[in-house]
Formats: sequence, structure tokens, C-alpha cells
Amino acid sequence: MPRIDAHQHFWKYQPLRDQWITEDMGMLRKDYLPSDLHHWLEEQAIDGCIAVQADQSREENAFLLELAGSHAFIKGVVGWVDLRAPDVEDQLAHYAAFPMLKGFRHVLQGEAQRDLMLRPDFMRGIELLNRYHFTYDILIYADQLPYALELARKFPNQAFVLDHMAKPDIKGYAAGTPGSLPVWSQHLKVLGECPNVWCKVSGMVTEADWQGWKKEDFRPFLDTVVEAFGPKRLLYGSDWPVCLLAASYEETIRIANDYFTAFSPEEKSSIFGGNAAAFYHIQ
Repeated sequence: MPRIDAHQHFWKYQPLRDQWITEDMGMLRKDYLPSDLHHWLEEQAIDGCIAVQADQSREENAFLLELAGSHAFIKGVVGWVDLRAPDVEDQLAHYAAFPMLKGFRHVLQGEAQRDLMLRPDFMRGIELLNRYHFTYDILIYADQLPYALELARKFPNQAFVLDHMAKPDIKGYAAGTPGSLPVWSQHLKVLGECPNVWCKVSGMVTEADWQGWKKEDFRPFLDTVVEAFGPKRLLYGSDWPVCLLAASYEETIRIANDYFTAFSPEEKSSIFGGNAAAFYHIQ
């Protein structure tokens, strides 16, 4: 079974475009390209990765597909398409000609309308994805989990994957203020009852204390995702280079390796690659 990092990013930094990279994320204000990642994949015996969009544009799709065409370790691309566009089906038909483009996502976490995913025009786009064999990455915060549940139930034949476990408040929990943890846990377990929804074990270190996290901080959250989705619907992802704000590539994967060490070899193979290959239809 291949070992796959199911979630990472590449970009050529552009200050006007990449305004989501704020001053406290200064180290991300530079280019991050396949040549910067390949060494770390090899060091951790990772066979390949899924490159996920960091900008909502057609240019981003072209950029990532070009990188995938030049680097065999990039096994697939999650791009962006305006699901609300009147010509969305024409766009999907166009992108269906690119085998490396596996699916799409929208930065729903940043939308002022928290239930934007339930707008009729957005759902029209979601309805078309399965026709063209595309997956959909759900990028949200914990407060949007009920909307994600409704979306998943409306489209039971669509393959969804939840990015970054819906970004629970790991930092607050570790500091002794559980905050929204019980609500997050409850909503996540209900979402996990939908067999068409998978979950990425990713993005944890940046939701923790960047300077002072301990691997024990992540255990209750990992316990919850395992209970909710089981080993057959979990995908490990580094979220490189964003993870570098809080941890090195090696430290990020070690958190997951240490947690899953007691799982069976088959389960570990699934979480660290097999599930990503199945979800994203990687040969």
C-alpha cells in the first residue's frame, strides 16, 4: 500500500493574493514548491502527496496541475471551482479531462455566511460533482459542522472528506478551557455516521499552542475522530507548509505515528496512505 500525505500545499507567494498569511505567519511569506517538500517525503518514507488549493482561482488549478505533471510524487490535486457559477457544469466537464485533478474545495471557513454550503446555487454545483467523479474537501470550523452534516445527508452518493477535523480548539482544551470541545465531539460523531464522509487527520498543530504544544494535547481529539470515522475513513495529512508555524514535517507525522502505533499494520497502512488512494482514486 502506498504511503501518502493526503494534504499539503504549494505556492509562489504573492502578498496581494495571499492576504490570509498574516504577520504572525511571517515564515509562510515565501515560495513553497515541490523541491522544498520532496526531501521530507523521502526521509519519512512517504511515496506521494495530494496538493490542495491555497487560492480560489482557475490559475491555481493550472499551477498545481503543472506541478503534478512535472513531479511524479504528486499523486493528485484538489483544486477550486466556483460551484455557484451558472456554467459550473461546463467547467467540471473541462476539468474531467485532467486525471490528476481529483476534486475541489471552497474555503468555507472564511465565509461570513456560515451556511453558504446550503445555498441552492452552491448545492447545485455539489450535485454535479459525482457525475464527473470528483471528490469534495470540506474546509470549515467547528461551528459549521451542523451545516456539513446537512450537506452530506442531502448528497449521500457524493464523496466528502472533512479537512483538519473541522479545526477544534486544541489550544483552549490544553489550557484547561474545554470551550466548544463537547459540542465539536458530538457533531463530529454524528457526521461520522454518514458513510460518504471521510476525515483528514491533519491541521492539528496549528490549532494547538504553536510554541508550547505537547503530543498529549492531541489524544482526546484523535480518540474522537477514530470513534467517529474508524480507521477505514481516516487520511493522514501534514498540512505542510502551514504546519511549520508550529512543528516540523517530522514532528507533525510523529504525532500521528505515536498515536497510531498500537493499531494493526493493516489499519496503519490504511490511515497513512491506503485510504487516500481509495478516496482520491489513485492507481
